[in-house]
Amino acid sequence: MNKQVTTCQHFQETVEQNLVRHYSILDIIGKFQDTNARINRALFRAVTACGCVKINAAKQVLPDDCSFENIREHLQSHVEGKLCENCLEVLEAEVGQNLFYLAGLCNALGLDLEEIIDKENQRVSTLGIFHLR
Repeated sequence: MNKQVTTCQHFQETVEQNLVRHYSILDIIGKFQDTNARINRALFRAVTACGCVKINAAKQVLPDDCSFENIREHLQSHVEGKLCENCLEVLEAEVGQNLFYLAGLCNALGLDLEEIIDKENQRVSTLGIFHLR
């Protein structure tokens, strides 16, 4: 059977071919953590330097009679506004770098990123809102 290569599989193969400088598992984990921090900083800059989005966080308040099935109707993301073109571009690049090192981590450990995504999707789909994340 000739299985069609998906975007995720192709990306993981591309990372395998191009991850040379930080090939050690320790380097990969360090770079992965660094890219997580860079995503946070890019979002913080969108709020504090650009102002295209605002974070208006407060305690999530649920009505006493709120059922677990209806909880989503009362929750907020605390994000207001929309990323401007520049901030969107920066965040996409940072998330892309994060995915690069995530794929590198999977490669180093012999994990199939697409299989992991499929299993998690199946688990979340099966459990629905009861997966408690």
